[in-house]
Amino acid sequence: QAVVDSAHQIIIATDVTDETNDKKQAVPMMKQVKTNTGKLPDEMSADTGYFSAAVVEDLTAKGIDAYIPPDKTSHSKNIPASRRGRIPQGLSTADRMRRKLRTKRGRERYGLRKELVEPVFGQIKQARGFRQFSFRGKKKAKGEWSFICAGHNILKLFRAWRDGLVGQLFESEKPLLTAV
Repeated sequence: QAVVDSAHQIIIATDVTDETNDKKQAVPMMKQVKTNTGKLPDEMSADTGYFSAAVVEDLTAKGIDAYIPPDKTSHSKNIPASRRGRIPQGLSTADRMRRKLRTKRGRERYGLRKELVEPVFGQIKQARGFRQFSFRGKKKAKGEWSFICAGHNILKLFRAWRDGLVGQLFESEKPLLTAV
């Protein structure tokens, strides 16, 4: 698990789990974001594996605008735009999310995942060659993953320093947006 900020692709929360799916990971990761940054994100996006009605309702109650598709979507499939107007009463959480993700803003916000978190995983796997854990046991794997993520962040910070952008990393007026 890794949560990445939208401004600079800095990993702001990590975890290793042996759960069979990610449904139970979004809320604890947002708690870790709050611990690490002092605030919850304004928005977050995650892939379909994180979706459950309870998760979306919990995140919404915390003031986080979540973009988590309830269904697996094909990248080549053209999804029709949402109908304009009021959201009908009585829609399930999943149907509300489907409708939200079909809006222009929903497609835009969820699409940020391709720019935020996916490149981070690509950089870690491809550029740094991290494909599997070297240590056994969850505690040791968590330590190794934290170390890998710290290395990623140090590279991001170094590049920002080299390019004279370090101050911008910490003075951003942008709302905190995250992708898991």
